[in-house]
Amino acid sequence: MPAITHVPARRPHRPRRLRRPRLRGLRPGAGLLLAPLLAVAAVGAVAGPSASTARHAGTTSGAADTATWASAADAAQDRDRVDVRLELASTVAVPLGTRAVRVAAAQKGKPYRWGAAGPSAFDCSGLVHYVYDARLAQDLPRTANAQRLDTVRVARSSVRPGDLIFFMRSGRAYHVGIYAGSGRVWHAPKPGKRVELVRIWTSGWVAGRVR
Repeated sequence: MPAITHVPARRPHRPRRLRRPRLRGLRPGAGLLLAPLLAVAAVGAVAGPSASTARHAGTTSGAADTATWASAADAAQDRDRVDVRLELASTVAVPLGTRAVRVAAAQKGKPYRWGAAGPSAFDCSGLVHYVYDARLAQDLPRTANAQRLDTVRVARSSVRPGDLIFFMRSGRAYHVGIYAGSGRVWHAPKPGKRVELVRIWTSGWVAGRVR
């Protein structure tokens, strides 16, 4: 009888178990804990800046707006100061007589009315009073002869624009105008006429300067 050789039984083959990769420096299972945090961070990045960032931006924007407004206000004040200085400088630089001629010229064409002193109608001394007293703040009487007595007498060779030309009769001024230069005066002539610029028509006149 042949000899029986004993053959050991083989164990059933089992597939090799694969290990899950581990994040370096993290314990197993830590990835599950980080996943929600990473998701929140991703949503925040898509949604926009955080509330604190927005507050910071708003504060920065508000500060910039305030600074811009302050700069604009300062610039406006500077412009106002310049305008006032220019106005004062022009007032000082332009002689009183020249300003008087300008004011008188602005009344051109307004009607004569006895006893009127502007601003819509004038008699002769009313025009002079309006120009010097009402507009240029120079204290001056109302009637022609009183104005003659209140002004400083000026020689004919020294007459300049703005001086008053008094037309004389029997030692009194019966009419008055404002000298404009080149032998002409602004005056309110008589009823039915209007304020106009004319040449001096007579030699019976004297000149006075508002002091």
